[in-house]
Amino acid sequence: MTMAVAVRRTIADVLAEARERLRRLSADEVPAALERGAILVDIRPAAQRAEEGDVPQALVIERNVLEWRLDPASDARIPQATDHDVEWVILCSEGYTSSLAAASLQDLGLHKATDVVGGYWALKNSAFPL
Repeated sequence: MTMAVAVRRTIADVLAEARERLRRLSADEVPAALERGAILVDIRPAAQRAEEGDVPQALVIERNVLEWRLDPASDARIPQATDHDVEWVILCSEGYTSSLAAASLQDLGLHKATDVVGGYWALKNSAFPL
């Protein structure tokens, strides 16, 4: 009998692997994505949104329920979760958690899921209207 050897990975490893699968958007690319029908989803917790500011163009779905709300097969899905071809653009504060979340959505077959490089702060420091 052979024993499996546990591979030790860091969060940096997991993040890098997630980002390898994503075609991440810069803040400057977000308006065009929204124009073509992408849906911007803000996953920041309420306290963070209160401190940093809202993104009026975004749906607010906190991270802990994201997969259930966007999976078209879930009983808890939102109306916009019509099929696996929806382009979801995930936004967090700085673009770390959103990369992990977008990769998780891709694991569900939501192949167009991605995130914003630099997150909310990149949008705030760009020409994007907040």
